[in-house]
Amino acid sequence: MNFRTFAAFVGPSVFMMLLFIAFPLISVFVQSFYVTQTVYEVVEVETCTPGFLTQTCTTEEKSVPVKDENGDVLTRTEFVGLQSYANVLELGRAWDALKSGSWSAFQTIDFWKALRFTLTFTLITLPLNIGLGLGIALMINNAAKAVRGPVIFVSLLPFIITPVIGALSINWLFRGDGILTAAMEWYSGRDIAMFAQAWTIELLMMLYRVWHVAPFAAIVFYAGLQTVNSDSLESAVIDGASRWQRLRFIVIPHLMPLIIFVSMIHLMDAYRVFEEVVGFSSQGHVISLQWLTYDFLVPDQAGNRSISRASASAMLTMIGITLLLIAPLRRTWRDHKGGH
Repeated sequence: MNFRTFAAFVGPSVFMMLLFIAFPLISVFVQSFYVTQTVYEVVEVETCTPGFLTQTCTTEEKSVPVKDENGDVLTRTEFVGLQSYANVLELGRAWDALKSGSWSAFQTIDFWKALRFTLTFTLITLPLNIGLGLGIALMINNAAKAVRGPVIFVSLLPFIITPVIGALSINWLFRGDGILTAAMEWYSGRDIAMFAQAWTIELLMMLYRVWHVAPFAAIVFYAGLQTVNSDSLESAVIDGASRWQRLRFIVIPHLMPLIIFVSMIHLMDAYRVFEEVVGFSSQGHVISLQWLTYDFLVPDQAGNRSISRASASAMLTMIGITLLLIAPLRRTWRDHKGGH
């Protein structure tokens, strides 16, 4: 099936949408197999010491970028295959560290250090986000109608704040002279440095993520609670079911499609964690896969950027997200088939 046949099969609008979505991904995928480097040439440079009669001149060779007639630096693009992926993964160093049993050496490799934190961050915040979101939704649903509107507004405030601004705010609260740090030092009677160790930074980043995104899960679950069959709940009450039993056997099964939906959104968003790394200035202790891709794109002192490594890192991040989504997608597909 060629492109014209496929476009006719799915329809022009759908085909253009798929092409619009796939083109950047294909571009990044192709870039991961090519390396663009500056073309250099070796020239002789004469350096003379000050003076007239005693002037001494020396000649040395230096590598300088080659420029075209317009003064622009020339570059050369070469096909390197999977070399960029090998440079990012550093499998040789990783295998040596694993054989020697040195976890600290393994964590000095940027990709595996970023992968460890990204997976930890994603998988720990997922159940906390679902649990807190469901708790907030139940609180809103059980609130009196007169105060339900203000409760919803207050609950959504953390989600309204821009992620970077929110992360910076939490950062300032727990810095050395922050309000919460000063309160903890006054209460404990000793100095507290929340940003001196990696695990405390990771804990703050996870708490901030849950605080920030739980309102989204709450509003989705609250909408789902409005569709719960009231007859089933009344029957359960008559049969003597407790509040926990009604929640476990009636409410949660009814909300399961929404729980899977929120889980998928959270997995995709948390695996791309970036704002927390920037907001908490954790690059010295904690980095993520998304931040690693960004770091490859930052020009070095010579103005060069590792575009090929950044593309390889981005593709590896996409592969990781896809693997995490397999379980909820299979559950969704199974429920869809069961519904028919």
